[in-house]
Amino acid sequence: MRCINKAGYAVTIVLLFGLTACSSKLTMPFDPDSSENSVNITLTGGNSDIEPFASDICVSDNDFEKMSLAIDEAEAGGLFDATACETVYAKNVHKQLNPASLTKVMTAYIALKYGHLDDTLTASPNVLITESGAQLLGIKEGDRLTLEQALNALLLYSANDAGVLIAEYLSGSVESFAAVMNDEAVKLGATNTHFTNPHGLTDEEHYTTAYDLYLMFNAAMQFEEFRRIINTTEYKSTYKDREGNPKNIEISTTNAYLKGDITPPEGVNVIGGKTGTTKAAKSCLILLSNGSNGHTYISVILGSTDRDSLYKNMTTLLTDIH
Repeated sequence: MRCINKAGYAVTIVLLFGLTACSSKLTMPFDPDSSENSVNITLTGGNSDIEPFASDICVSDNDFEKMSLAIDEAEAGGLFDATACETVYAKNVHKQLNPASLTKVMTAYIALKYGHLDDTLTASPNVLITESGAQLLGIKEGDRLTLEQALNALLLYSANDAGVLIAEYLSGSVESFAAVMNDEAVKLGATNTHFTNPHGLTDEEHYTTAYDLYLMFNAAMQFEEFRRIINTTEYKSTYKDREGNPKNIEISTTNAYLKGDITPPEGVNVIGGKTGTTKAAKSCLILLSNGSNGHTYISVILGSTDRDSLYKNMTTLLTDIH
């Protein structure tokens, strides 16, 4: 069972289908209770029809700051108008930083691209993560979850053990999956990124940028299940342990806007997103929001000093949505 923030689904967004000689647009509103989506995919071929590389994504220099905005307590941040394909604000958007659990956006994108939601995933001993403070669902060796259950744990609850489960399901090992992540990142144009794991726990060689995260999030938005999960407030389900006994999942979103702990600026409707926090990365957040102008926005904050400053900085960015 899941609770959906249905008000958030009235979105219209231009999505990245592939940074090749093709372009694609997915048009919503999207009704989470309907199997019918309004989809209009146009593929163009032939040299005379090829659109430029960045025809349907925002392009940004490293800094594009407005005097009215100040996110001094964050290392990097960006606000991207996905409807108009325009960068509204950028601070250090190409600076390589540790993204913490915002990494899981890329993990989910690959899982939805290559996996099947009803597949059964069986946990290996590697799901045991002992790093202090790591968010865990509590998956044990031999536990069996569907990919759908694992993705809800990954995105909604930010479970790191679910990241390992998904990585081994798709690639056999965390190392092999990280190689796939890096290859898929390059395909999306995220060329300042290097991943070493599917969850974002600290590693010196694990980094990305605010702009690359925008590209990954924009790509993930093509999948209905991704859009649904990031808009979910609560999720309940049951999976099986190695003996076939039931184990319950009862999780809630880590997103303070969806929980109602933080109020967005007037006229802004937060659809959902992904949080991330580690000592190395500090506090991070990526969001999808609607403005009163009918436009859809993707906003990113990396390296905010703490949770309070993170949401203060993000709310500051969202004030520039009209």
